[in-house]
Amino acid sequence: MPAGFTERNTVQLRSRRRRRIRKKISGSPGRPRLSVFRSNKHIYAQIIDDVHGHTLVEASSRGLSTGGSVKTADAAKEVGKLLAGRATEQGIETVAFDRGGYLYHGRVKALAEGAREGGLKF
Repeated sequence: MPAGFTERNTVQLRSRRRRRIRKKISGSPGRPRLSVFRSNKHIYAQIIDDVHGHTLVEASSRGLSTGGSVKTADAAKEVGKLLAGRATEQGIETVAFDRGGYLYHGRVKALAEGAREGGLKF
């Protein structure tokens, strides 16, 4: 390795992408932020008002009662629909989508599509 070079792992690279995205996206009371976190087993989403620092609505695949594996795109789509349903009960219609440094692909994309099907606009 060259002098001064340090290896970067995927967590550090995602953290840099996440900070870069968060400079541009912020949640307000009129248009809160839909934040996504993806672990190896589950996917989590929450709608956040960054001005007041409050989580307004949350949903995750941990609470789903799916028969088989819960780490599929189908489970992520269900989480999106569940989140959108809870958001419309709170009177939230439009959000700013924060993919959290992940590629807009696979489970993250499925969650976004599920949220759109559930009635959220972004």
